[in-house]
Amino acid sequence: MTLHHKKLFSVFASFGIGLFCQSTLALSPLPPSGIVPTKRAVDYEWMSIKAWEKQHADDTVIAEFEQVDVLFVGDSITAGWDWQIWQTNFAPLKAANFGIGGDNTGNVLWRLQHGAVGNLQPKLIVLLIGVNNIGGLQESPEQAGDGVTRVVQQLQLAWPNSKILLNAVFPFEQDPKSPNRDKVKQLNKIIGKLGNNKTIFFKDYGPLLLEKDGSISPEIMKDFLHPTPKGYQVWANAMTPDITALLKP
Repeated sequence: MTLHHKKLFSVFASFGIGLFCQSTLALSPLPPSGIVPTKRAVDYEWMSIKAWEKQHADDTVIAEFEQVDVLFVGDSITAGWDWQIWQTNFAPLKAANFGIGGDNTGNVLWRLQHGAVGNLQPKLIVLLIGVNNIGGLQESPEQAGDGVTRVVQQLQLAWPNSKILLNAVFPFEQDPKSPNRDKVKQLNKIIGKLGNNKTIFFKDYGPLLLEKDGSISPEIMKDFLHPTPKGYQVWANAMTPDITALLKP
């Protein structure tokens, strides 16, 4: 088992959104911002700072020494892929998973600037990030959109020849009338404009995870945020053909 597999599947089931706090000057406090590269600075019951640092350190080793054709980048939803689904759909593609639970766009920016690029030359980057900007940082859709845009720009800077499969942020919370549902819709409209169908390909798989009335079934997302194995299978069934197509020269 590679270091990537050890890292991925020892952590995939233990995440939540989590709140995020950024250390700033005591006399001039600034609100946390998803456009500022920021290292994890708060211990949570579900993940300590040391655990976050260990996961990032494992990723930097993968980035330095392993060959990766498909690089997944994101938060707990990316980190939590069911083992069997990952093995069937993505492991044969030489994929690596750089998802860490609780991360917002600022955390991803920090990781990309501190070792997560390494010697990698991925053909395709699968990006899903932004839900913790809304649920954790309490950012507006516009602010969260700025954060996702910065991450896309950082990915392009690191890997100008790689394609990016930009996932729309998944809906969360069971009630379709939840204010956060509307925020996600607004955010996805913003980041959808990043897609150019040449180097950045925007795909919204979120509606496939919803019931006909727009609600979320606990069979798909037990906590109405993180997919269950059944939810991951729905996502994989929809996304795998797109990944296969994008890997073609």
